Amino acid sequence: MNSSRRAFLQTAATGLGAASASRVLSANDRIRLGAIGTGSRGSYLMKILNTLPDIEWVAVCDIYDVRRQEAVQLTGGRTAAYLDYRELLDRKDLDAVLVATPDHWHAQMITDACKAGKDVYVEKPMTSLPEQGRGVLEAAHEHRRIVQVGVQQRSGPHFIEAKEKIVDTGLLGQVTVARTWWNGNRGYLTPVPPGMEQKPAGLDWDRYLGWLPQRPWDPKRYFNRFAYWDISTGGQSGGLFVHLVDVVHWYLGADRPRAAIAGGGIYQYDDGRDTPDTVNFILEYPSRLNVTFEATLSTSTLRDNAGIEFQGSGGVLSIFRGGYNYWPGEPNKGVGELRGDKSPLEINHLKNWLDCIRSRRRPNADEVSGHYSAMACHIGNIAYQTRDRVSWRKEWEV
Repeated sequence: MNSSRRAFLQTAATGLGAASASRVLSANDRIRLGAIGTGSRGSYLMKILNTLPDIEWVAVCDIYDVRRQEAVQLTGGRTAAYLDYRELLDRKDLDAVLVATPDHWHAQMITDACKAGKDVYVEKPMTSLPEQGRGVLEAAHEHRRIVQVGVQQRSGPHFIEAKEKIVDTGLLGQVTVARTWWNGNRGYLTPVPPGMEQKPAGLDWDRYLGWLPQRPWDPKRYFNRFAYWDISTGGQSGGLFVHLVDVVHWYLGADRPRAAIAGGGIYQYDDGRDTPDTVNFILEYPSRLNVTFEATLSTSTLRDNAGIEFQGSGGVLSIFRGGYNYWPGEPNKGVGELRGDKSPLEINHLKNWLDCIRSRRRPNADEVSGHYSAMACHIGNIAYQTRDRVSWRKEWEV
């Protein structure tokens, strides 16, 4: 960690500790929440939050009236519903917001929420363009807000256990290659539901597009946004790689790649998409580390479809959401194999966010780590689009 980032974190931590939220919360106060974007992911997170104590839903927002009303029902039918998220943020009886919109809205909504005095939980990736990161950090720091990015591995018990037992103790030794892969994710081929060829009257398509170029109703862009660059940060990179590379950054203390190369293309699903259905990245880090990414939609099997593998001088650590395995090398012969069980990662991550709203401590996946994990995706995406080796740029640092 360089000195400028360390100084920023120390200053930010001091600021958060000294700040109060929009109101001072005691241990028994209910945290008053709003939800922006209540589609499949947003409603799923709302259901998880409903299992946690001391929260109260105040308002929900979505550009589709059907989803707005479904979200109201998740809150017990008593919550205000908005089409314009800015009206939700104007409420004085709101402590924090959940943002689960398409990627191109994330940075603006985080910034607006921070300026309105609300803490934020935002789905990954935090940004859809490299230049958005600085503005998000400035807003969070200036207004002393808690921002948690939805890379939920950072709060997973077996991820924390493996880091403490295998990485922090030095068992892995020097890691020179971290392999990441996520193949056959069928969610990235979501079909358009029957009857949605015509835009529903209660769906505000222009508001969905926002600052992007306006275009006629496109149900595939609405239901399978991962097929398009402008609303999904490259598809599988911004949706999948961000989870994987974030763990690498966290475990190894890395944050910014020195350079990236990429390959791939639309090999099978030539269905109007512009994001690749098959992609590979190689990211080089200054610490003599290569991070690779492999993803394809073409495979029909889910065998070993996703994971992270750290190749170290002291052994090999393989980990993802189902648990972890460690195979010791010669320097640590006899250490044996350690295993972990699958944990409800979103519950722990949301709980960490709520705890930090009360304590004003920095959350597990704050806006700084969120920026650099998104940047790993951005630099890989640029390398893919330009078909060239892309080097890190000074303006991407925050």
